[in-house]
Amino acid sequence: MTIIYNARIVDENTDKKGAVIIDGKKIKRVIYGAAKSVDFCSIGAKTIYAIDAHGLVLAPAFIDMHAHFRYPGQTQKEDLDSALNAAAAGGFGTLVLMPNTNPVVSSKAQALKVDAEAAERKMSRVFQTVSLTQNFDGVTTVHLEGLDKKTTPVISEDGREVASSAVMLDAMKIAAKKKIIVSCHCEDPTLAALAKTYRTRALQLMAKHKIPAWGAIDKKALAAVPKKALNQIVQNIKEANSLLELAEDAATERNILLAQKAGCHIHLCHVSTVKSVMAARRAKAEEKNYKNGFKITFEITPHHLSLEGTAVPKIFAFVNPPLRTANDRAALLAALKDGTADCIATDHAPHTMEDKAAGAPGFTGLETAYAVCNTVLCKQEKMNAQKLMALMSARPARILGLKKGLVAAGYDADLVLLDPEKKWRVDSSRFYSKGKATPLDGKTLTGRVVATIVAGQRIGE
Repeated sequence: MTIIYNARIVDENTDKKGAVIIDGKKIKRVIYGAAKSVDFCSIGAKTIYAIDAHGLVLAPAFIDMHAHFRYPGQTQKEDLDSALNAAAAGGFGTLVLMPNTNPVVSSKAQALKVDAEAAERKMSRVFQTVSLTQNFDGVTTVHLEGLDKKTTPVISEDGREVASSAVMLDAMKIAAKKKIIVSCHCEDPTLAALAKTYRTRALQLMAKHKIPAWGAIDKKALAAVPKKALNQIVQNIKEANSLLELAEDAATERNILLAQKAGCHIHLCHVSTVKSVMAARRAKAEEKNYKNGFKITFEITPHHLSLEGTAVPKIFAFVNPPLRTANDRAALLAALKDGTADCIATDHAPHTMEDKAAGAPGFTGLETAYAVCNTVLCKQEKMNAQKLMALMSARPARILGLKKGLVAAGYDADLVLLDPEKKWRVDSSRFYSKGKATPLDGKTLTGRVVATIVAGQRIGE
């Protein structure tokens, strides 16, 4: 039996001093009070492992609805060991993994194999998603018939969109029948292809002038770039981002309409624009009008809630969807504050530096997620810690139907110790993740993960 005492217990419902007793993999009891010591004899166990939290926050471990481990087949970017250690360092006890791997995860057997290999490491729990279409062929959905909600609660074509509305509707109907969540990367593929031509032009110039594609360039290096070349780069990126804004908004509206028709639970990935937030708000208000099982949830990433991508140098930070405008960011913050947004998800997307230089979209994000959210939402926007824990733990747990996300008796003993006042400087070279590309490199954040506990055991190196 383990007891963690002298803690500030924070979850969706609580912010009190106290202690937590863990029996096996479950929370047995929560004791509230300011005592800095415990009468171990009163607990009634022969062997007790005691942890003094020294006043740190004890919260439910975070749950990530959207992460890329690049496994199988892309171990130069990430592997299970590096990713799980990054997850532990970031406070994540459960993660939903995307299927854009090599080969694409397109069957129950493939997904269960990844789940099992991760479980062998006795670290964070993972749910490997299965692709909406077989091997991302954009056509075949018959493989979805072999899935079940318990082992595969989420399916996704993340990293791309299903171009055919008819095929997407078919996939959603199968998902609705099986009560499986459809996680959507909302991006019209024809508009995305058009945007890629502008991004390619920008990347060619960026490579010529040694501008990194993750938004981290010092002032001296930037000053050496000819003004004409810099203007051309910025103009091409802005045109690409404008097209990708339209691509997200159009696909969001389409996918909502299809989900309403199919009666399925749709989860919108990395929502980033004003119009997509508005569309999700409307759809949530309309849920009660549908008796066929339609439900909508959506996530916002730490990088979209914290950064804007309209000016140098962050305009160089390539990610899909792109970093947006101040108005878009304001809409995201409003949705998080008023509860319209359901959760925060990292979209952890590790790449080699060579791939990033060639324009691969995405950042590594597991190890900075809590600090970014605590810095922006709690310190700057004055959100209370309970609401942040709801967004990072309780609400994603409910979406997935898990007995996690609260510090309460009977819940899984997935917990995290946090120092919300600790200031630290991001140094990506020290990440456990193989992915070192982040626009946050060198930035000072507030809030640090001290320890992560999964199934009653501390994990990580």
